[in-house]
Amino acid sequence: MRVLVVGSGGREHALCWAIAASTLCDALYCAPGNPGIAADATCVPIAATDIDGILAFAQKEKIDFVVVGPEAPLVAGLVDKLEAAGIAAFGPSALAAALEGSKGFTKDLCAKYDIPTAAYRRFTDAGEAKKYVRAQGAPIVVKADGLAAGKGVTVAETVAQAEAAIDDALTDNRFGDAGAEVVVEEFLVGEEASFFALTDGKAALALASAQDHKRVGDGDVGPNTGGMGAYSPAPCVTPAIEAVVMETIIRPTLAAMAKEGRPYKGVLYAGLMLTKDGPKLIEYNARFGDPECQVLMLRLKSDVLPALLASRDGVLDGFDLRWHDETALCVVMAAEGYPDDPKKGSAINGLADAAASDPDVRIFHAGTKILDGQLVADGGRVLNVAAMAPTVAEARSRAYAVIDRIDWPQGFCRRDIGWRALKG
Repeated sequence: MRVLVVGSGGREHALCWAIAASTLCDALYCAPGNPGIAADATCVPIAATDIDGILAFAQKEKIDFVVVGPEAPLVAGLVDKLEAAGIAAFGPSALAAALEGSKGFTKDLCAKYDIPTAAYRRFTDAGEAKKYVRAQGAPIVVKADGLAAGKGVTVAETVAQAEAAIDDALTDNRFGDAGAEVVVEEFLVGEEASFFALTDGKAALALASAQDHKRVGDGDVGPNTGGMGAYSPAPCVTPAIEAVVMETIIRPTLAAMAKEGRPYKGVLYAGLMLTKDGPKLIEYNARFGDPECQVLMLRLKSDVLPALLASRDGVLDGFDLRWHDETALCVVMAAEGYPDDPKKGSAINGLADAAASDPDVRIFHAGTKILDGQLVADGGRVLNVAAMAPTVAEARSRAYAVIDRIDWPQGFCRRDIGWRALKG
């Protein structure tokens, strides 16, 4: 089977690494890929959002199956375009990807079908939004409605912070069209968890649990990011919690989407808050999480490709996956200035020696490129160092030992990934 993975980040590197090991994979390509992915797949210089370019390449190279990594091409209808041309693709249609493409759409769906989530209101007028915030008080959450690369959510501790976030989106146009509307919602108290399920539109298969770290600084301080690290399994997601999430959130969502004429296929990523009243949905993503995908792929014992194919082909019912019992933990190394203004172009050295120091630790590339023969940072989140071990503490120790061997003065990382599991 000839497979094309779309994307260039750490998630896509992890997917390529896992798919390359599949007995079904005869040839693997990645568009556009990155220098790390090039070790597992043939990289082709086509942007993930170049829908026509990806389709033309898939037709020319007789690609059998396309796995779409990032959200932007999903929302833009890449899967629709490929399927219409007779090319099998993993991921939701544009109509189904609205679960991530519009937070307002998701909140309205939850309200209509009694799916537990935070109380909310939608606004396009800054004055009305601020009036609502003042009436509700803080803490409160302000979200840009559309795709904002993980930067459109503000957990405001004060009314002033919430009003500033409203101005960022609705007045200053910081997020462009993605911020033309905001969702203002109740601040939920509890422990966050990432929950993933493969679905073929009807059946759903829960994947291993994970927990990520959204804030940029140790101790969960500073602005939200796309994710600074993750680990799996998440002790807070017990078998009982998993059953409740499937029963009250995942399956009702799939039924609702089918009823709305938007059947959902692919991986459904539910960001959860485990509250005293039970699990509640924070938001949906229409793809694997990043960096959660990295720890899931490390823990997955089964061949990933048949599972992705079963999701696309509508034969997921009865499918099962096997997982390693060990803990996988991933630390994100980011460029100086991330998330607001990451500095690109700084040299990264010592990766080969760092990787060789512990062959069981994987270094996934997230935002790198080769410039004049030198590996350099080319994004906000740049490297993902992932380890697997019997305990969270050991996995964390191994990951940081490799990080300490990487020569990149302009890079930084959180030093407390996994702290909730260790505290518990």
